[in-house]
Amino acid sequence: SALFNFHSFLTVVLLVICTCTYLKMQFSTLLEQKTGFRGFFWKAARIGERLSPWVAAGCFTMGISIIFF
Repeated sequence: SALFNFHSFLTVVLLVICTCTYLKMQFSTLLEQKTGFRGFFWKAARIGERLSPWVAAGCFTMGISIIFF
């Protein structure tokens, strides 16, 4: 159902990016593969590492919008 609602889709994408970045920081061997199915999560973790101020701003904005709207 998150695919049909844009707001829910953005929430899921932000949660995946934040979760993958956290897992890469805690368990670096878990996301070593850069290809295949686990490569998708490696790329999400890379986005979280490189664009962390923007991801944090997105999470903050999404949290405010969920609380008030």
